[in-house]
Parts: sequence; C-alpha cells; structure tokens
Amino acid sequence: MMSKKLAENVTPHWLTSVAVFLLGAMALVVPSGYSLGAVVLFLSGTGLLLARRLPTLTNQDRWVIAALLAYALVSLAEVWWDAQGSRGIDKPIRFIFAVPAMWWVIAYPPRLAYLWSGMALGALAAGGWAIWQKEVDGVWRAQGHTHVIQFGNLSMLLGVLCLAGLGWAVVQRQRYWWVALLLLGAFGGIIASLLSGSRGGWVGIPIVLLVLYRAYGTNLPIIFKALTLGVMLAGGIAMYSIPKTGVEVRVQQAVQDIRLYVSGEDRATSLGSRFEMWRGAALLIQEKPLTGWGSNGYKQAMAQLGEQGVINKEASQYGHAHNEFVDAFAKRGLLGLLALLALYIIPMRLFGKQIAADDLTTRSIATAGVLLPVTYIDFGLSQVFLTHNSGVMMYAFLLAALWGIYANVTQNKSHC
Repeated sequence: MMSKKLAENVTPHWLTSVAVFLLGAMALVVPSGYSLGAVVLFLSGTGLLLARRLPTLTNQDRWVIAALLAYALVSLAEVWWDAQGSRGIDKPIRFIFAVPAMWWVIAYPPRLAYLWSGMALGALAAGGWAIWQKEVDGVWRAQGHTHVIQFGNLSMLLGVLCLAGLGWAVVQRQRYWWVALLLLGAFGGIIASLLSGSRGGWVGIPIVLLVLYRAYGTNLPIIFKALTLGVMLAGGIAMYSIPKTGVEVRVQQAVQDIRLYVSGEDRATSLGSRFEMWRGAALLIQEKPLTGWGSNGYKQAMAQLGEQGVINKEASQYGHAHNEFVDAFAKRGLLGLLALLALYIIPMRLFGKQIAADDLTTRSIATAGVLLPVTYIDFGLSQVFLTHNSGVMMYAFLLAALWGIYANVTQNKSHC
C-alpha cells in the first residue's frame, strides 16, 4: 500500500522533470524540439482539468495566467476581424495551451536538477552545432533548424538562463560540477549566438548583466567583481578580434548600414530596411492608433506606401515591422501594444520580488523569470519574435515552467 502511494506521488513529479529537461535540452538541436517538453506539460495539465483536480491558485498565479490569456485573446480578436481564417489562430492559441502546462507544474513541480541540466545541455548542444556548421559545413551564419535570428537569440536565452542557475548550483552537494556545467552552458549559448551573427541578442547584454548583478553581484568582494569584469571584457575583445566569429564584420556592417541610411545613399541595407519598416509602420499607427490595421491590412497599406515612394519599396514587402512593439501597435492598435507589454512586464515584476531572496534556490528561479521577458524585450527590438513558432513556444512554456516552480518555492505549495 505504501509503495503504491509513493509511486503515485513520484510519477507526476518525474514526468514534469523530464518535460522541463526536454524543454531546454531539445529546443534547438532537433526540428521543432522546443515543442517536445511543451506538449507533455500541456497534455498533463489538460488531464488535470478533465479530472477536475486543478491546483489552488493565488492572486499572483492568476495575474500571470491573465497576461497569457490577454495577449492570446487580443491576438485572436485580430484574427477574427482581419479575416485571417484558421491559419491566424495557430500562434495565439499556444499561449492558451501554456495555462494547463502551468497548472501541472504548480501541482507537480520538477526536480530543479532536470531544469538546469536541460538548459545547460541545450545551450552546449546549440554551441557545438553552431561551431560544426561554421567549421565543417562552411555556412556564413549558423542557424540550426529554425530561422537564423531565432536560433541565435534563443541560444543566447539558454546561455543567459544558465547564468541565472548559478545561485542554485552553489548550494548543491556537487556544486563544483554544477557550476562548471552551467558555465559551459552559458559559454555554449553565447558562442551559438555569436556564430549566428544575430546582432539583436547582443544589444540587451548590459541589461542582462545588470539583472545578474542585482541578483548575485551586490554582495561579492570588490576584487571578485573586478576579476569578473576583466574576464568579460577580455572575452568580448577576443570574440570581436577572432575572424571566425564574424562579430567584427557584423558590427562594421551595422555601422556602415547606419551611415548609408543617414546620408540617404542606400536605404535598402539590412538595418536601413528596418528603419524604413519602422517609419512606415509609424505612419500607419498615426492613422489607426486604437484599432490597428490587422496583419492583412498592414501588408496592403505598407505595399501602398512602397508604391507611392513614401518608404523604400523593398522594405514595404515585409509582412511585419521587424520590431515586436511597433508591429503590435500597427496591427492590433493600442490594446495590442498594452497586451504585449503586460505579457512581459507582469511576470517580470512578480519574479522580481524575489530576485534578492536569501534562499539562493528561490533567487535563481526569480532571476531566470526576470531574464526571460528581459531578453524577449531585447530580441523584440529588431525582430517580431512572437510571429515564429520557436519564439512563442519558448516564451509561453518556459514562463509556465518557471512560474510553476517559483510558485512552489515562494508559496510553500510543495518542495522542488
């Protein structure tokens, strides 16, 4: 009888542990790998709903769920009035699917060793594969199984989350091994991002470092802070100087693109086209600030601006604004922009309450929870990240997993 009861209690937690491991470990190294763990969590949470065994939710839990649902419902409203048909519901509905996943993690939290090892191995695998693609396959920019910008930025995300996990690692029995694994994972994720040439992920590094400093750096000795800063600067100089990374070329290209755009010589460069898209979208926002244009209306209106010569014609051919916030405002109006901001800011503020917690396990989860929206805000400055399956699945289900764990470690619902 006792062994049967123990098995019933252990099996759901084991299932969650495997799912969150897959969420990080398989995200970028197999086609649609980011969906494997997510599907397990969604189906498990749906089972709780059907069995009427949902966990007790706090007001904070409800706020996070509300942020997911608000973004989904506003996006679905756009799909309806913009006559996008069934193709338009694919991505918004995934935010709704993340809610049952969150219920499951709240009810049956994973062992944190599975979470952090999944992140580290996933980032290491992405870094190793990026090196293989550059050195063996000879590609210009490593891209994995997804869009090159998505691959680079999600690799950076996994690497950054590994750094968040260091607080948990240092209080483990085998802490040296865990610290080494997470540092290697961070290195792998950053290398993959650099080799992808995805510059958007680099812009927010100062903010990421500020979050990490707020979590772990304030109480460190001055000499250790100076040493860490020196290592980071040396690493940055090395990455810039080594031709194989392609960093120097991408930085110089960005500077050249800006110069050509400002002078008016060429507005069809990579950055120049982005500036033109933002300018065109800004004009559309002025015409329909409350309702937006919808995806179909946006495409038609931008094409018309290109035909009229208001913006560069090449820039007018894209179906999005290459900026998450401008794109949401232009297509879904003020309500769409507010829903997007809520999706990022509500979790960030709630996780941020424990970013300096005395318990390092709690602090590590809180830090990861803050860094998830922080990195997505960064990525969204130069890419409409949530128009890609990888972007949607990683944000929605990582948020579900991290919040479910956070709810347990801060609200004493159970032990992770």
